[in-house]
Amino acid sequence: MSGETSDIVVIGAGIVGVSSAIWLRRDGHRVTLLDPLGAGQATSYGNAGVVAVNAIVPVTVPGLIAKVPKMLFDPMSPLYLRWRYLPRLLPWLVPYLRQATDARCRQIADGLSLLLLDAVEQHQAIVQGGEAEQWIVPSDYLFAYRDRAAYEGDRYNWDLRAFHGLQSEVIEGGAVQDYDPAFGPAVGLLVRCPDHATIKDPGKYVAALAQQFVAEGGRILEAEARDIKTDGGRVSAVVTDEGEIRCERVVIAAGPWSARLTKRLGLKTPLEAERGYHIEFENPDVMPRAPAMVAAGKFVATPMEGRLRCAGVVEFGGLDAPESEAPVKMLEARVREVFPDLKTAKTRSWMGRRPATIDSLPFLGEAPSIKGLYCAFGHQHIGLTSGPKTGRLLADLVAGRHANRDLGAYRVDRFE
Repeated sequence: MSGETSDIVVIGAGIVGVSSAIWLRRDGHRVTLLDPLGAGQATSYGNAGVVAVNAIVPVTVPGLIAKVPKMLFDPMSPLYLRWRYLPRLLPWLVPYLRQATDARCRQIADGLSLLLLDAVEQHQAIVQGGEAEQWIVPSDYLFAYRDRAAYEGDRYNWDLRAFHGLQSEVIEGGAVQDYDPAFGPAVGLLVRCPDHATIKDPGKYVAALAQQFVAEGGRILEAEARDIKTDGGRVSAVVTDEGEIRCERVVIAAGPWSARLTKRLGLKTPLEAERGYHIEFENPDVMPRAPAMVAAGKFVATPMEGRLRCAGVVEFGGLDAPESEAPVKMLEARVREVFPDLKTAKTRSWMGRRPATIDSLPFLGEAPSIKGLYCAFGHQHIGLTSGPKTGRLLADLVAGRHANRDLGAYRVDRFE
């Protein structure tokens, strides 16, 4: 590989990296996409599979700090912490919790809305009738609550969504099971959010997009990016385990692994690996009609091809620790509460890592200190949804097309 050249190297072949590579290639650049595992095999493989247009509300809503201690000691809570990791987590966690004010929550929601409100259209634009299109299904997005009181406990979230023009309909009492008999009596109220979409198989979807990128003239290499070389304050090459690739620009889109590269370059991009889990129920005899966020367990139950995927949980334990048993047991127990008649021939679990920033907003743009170095990572819970829009914005930045959009909320140097 040594001696090879490319206009732009994109590091990371998840949904954000693949989307960035596609839009850059459509602008006429020679683009090389790097990933040691191939396309859609890490975080993008195991997400909930929802194009969640209404996910503009961050986790750090007002009142969060008061809830955290109880959640950490409740075995049925969706929040877990490996206590030995706490000293390493605190420098990230303390400023993260400081975001839990009304003013900051509204500012963050404004930043997320630019990435999310037209997400379905952005996915449709990037597939352009290719093979990936088969995996996108228009759908509602449901929120399942035990009762009216539980729903009202989330009133802040729903008011904020309404402020941004997002529509919803409340279905209550016996009408819940009339709407979808898959839900058991533990669900007494649904909120139906129209105009969303489901990705029937996120891993295959991203892989199909990657093949579309190749068909459009791009190149994919299964190699690990270990360093980025600079010369005179600008990018000159990417160092991989297979050799060097000389280039003029680099896009870091490696999800939770991105900070390892930015740290070597002296950039301050605080990032935490927020570990998430899913359980899949193969060929279940109960399948909800649309993906549903179950509020009590903070997991999403999504009908996919040949299986029901239930994904959620927040665990802090670092990037490299193995899968934990407790989150999987909690998740399955919560699923059985909501779908008491669920029967399946086989279940399997998975653990992945979300790239979480202090302010729930991604790093998107050129690093001011290094010419030609672009960041596109830190999407936390919205990577699948916002990947195509992020890729388009990134390509616009490279081309100098700003279209009067203020991208300051995503500045790479905002924590310097």
